Formats: sequence, C-alpha cells, structure tokens
Amino acid sequence: MYTPLLANIAILVLAGFVGFAVISKVPNTLHTPLMSGTNAIHGIVVLGALIVLGRLPDDASWGVRIIAFVALIFGTLNVVGGFLVTDRMLGMFKSKPAPVKAVEKGADS
Repeated sequence: MYTPLLANIAILVLAGFVGFAVISKVPNTLHTPLMSGTNAIHGIVVLGALIVLGRLPDDASWGVRIIAFVALIFGTLNVVGGFLVTDRMLGMFKSKPAPVKAVEKGADS
C-alpha cells in the first residue's frame, strides 16, 4: 500500500544519510565557502516559510500555526548563526596591523 506520507518520510531519511555522507567527506578548508552557500539556501527556506504562513487558511488549527512559526524561527536562527560563524571564520584570515614601536627616551637627543 502506497501512502504519500510514507514516501516523504523515506525521502527525508535517505536525504539525511546522503547529506551526512557528503558533508563528512568535505575537508576543513572548504567549510567556510560551503557555509556561505548554505546560508543563501536557508534564506530561501525562510522566505518560503513566510509565504506558507501567509497562505494558511483561516480555519487552520493553532497547532499548524505554531509549528510553522517555530520552523520559521529556527530557520531564521540558522541563517543568522551561519553568517556570524562565517564572518568569524573569515576574520581569522585577515592580516593584523603591525604593532607600532614605542620611541625610546633619549634616542632623539
């Protein structure tokens, strides 16, 4: 017996396994560019969540509304946190200014 819910759960589980297998093989030097790309994807997810929340029918249950709102909050936190981590990682590659040497007393006279 075929049910769409069962098919969707199977796709979700398989996508989780494939995602884990792909990400575990990525070298550390590529994590920052990949994180920036996934932040853009999560931004699209947040936009989609806003559209879904706006198109909920008036008779939608409060449970559906709460789950959609919590999903929107988690997606937004993921985007913001990802950009903060990316900014911090990229900050590690910035060159630091050279320290200014103090002028010793008596050296000018």
